[in-house]
Amino acid sequence: MLQLKNVHKVFNEGQPDERVALAGIDLELKSGDFVTVIGSNGAGKSTLMNVITGVLAPDAGEIWMDGKEVTRLPEFKRSARIGRVFQDPMAGTAASLTIEENLSIAFTRNKTRTLARGVTKKRRAFFRERLAELNLGLENRLTAKVGSLSGGERQALSLLMATLTYPSLLLLDEHTAALDPARAALIAEMTERIVRASRLTTLMVTHNMQQAIALGNRLVMMDAGRIVAAFDEEEKKTLTIEKLLAVFQQMRSAASDRLLLNAFPPGAGLPGQGGE
Repeated sequence: MLQLKNVHKVFNEGQPDERVALAGIDLELKSGDFVTVIGSNGAGKSTLMNVITGVLAPDAGEIWMDGKEVTRLPEFKRSARIGRVFQDPMAGTAASLTIEENLSIAFTRNKTRTLARGVTKKRRAFFRERLAELNLGLENRLTAKVGSLSGGERQALSLLMATLTYPSLLLLDEHTAALDPARAALIAEMTERIVRASRLTTLMVTHNMQQAIALGNRLVMMDAGRIVAAFDEEEKKTLTIEKLLAVFQQMRSAASDRLLLNAFPPGAGLPGQGGE
C-alpha cells in the first residue's frame, strides 16, 4: 500500500544550519497495517509525513502508493487517497462552517465536484449516523459552527472527516498531543476503533511511548532522520515502556559512538590517548 525506498531530505544543504531530516528511509506498509512511529523532537517524523503527502519533495529516493510511483506527484493529486489528522485540532476543520458543511467537504474529497447542494437530506442522515458512532452527541448538533466545539470534539470530527471516504492511507500526525490526558485517551480509543472497523492502512507518529505500544500492529523508532529500530507484530506484543527506552538509549549510544569514530579515524588517536 505504501513503500518508501531510500528517501533522503536535507534542509539548508551546504549552509551552516544544514539539517539532515531523512537519511535513507526504507519503509513498507502492507494493506491493513497500522504502524506507529516513535521518536524525539527532530527525529524526522513530521518530515516523513510531509514527503508522503507531497507537501515536501524528497531530495532522493522513491515513494510508491497502491503500486504506483508518486514521488513527484503534487500534494493535491495525492489528497484524494490520503486522510490526515494534524496535531492542532484547528488545522483539520473550517471553524466558520457548520459540522455538516465540514463533513460534506470531506465527503466529496475523492469525488467530482458539481454545483449540486453540498448537504442533502441523504447525506445528512449519513453524517448523523457516523457522528453517533463517536458517542459525543455531535449528531444532534449538525448545524452548529465548528468553531464552537471543544478541542477534543474538533479532533474527533477531524478524525471522522479524514476517514469518511475510506482513504487508501490514513496519516495521524501527533493527533492527540495537544489534548488533555482524558481527551487524548478518548481520541486514541476512537482511532483504534475506526481503523480496526474500516481496516485502514495507517501510519501514526507520536511522542507517547505508551500510545505507540498500545496502538497498531507494528512499531518503528526514528532518530536523527533514520529508522533505528523496527518491531513486527509478535515483537510488539512483548514491548514495554522500559524495553523501548532501553532500545532507544542503546541506539542513541551506538549512533554517538559512530560519530566519534568518524571524527577520529583509525590511527588519529582519541582524546586522552596521547597526542594533542
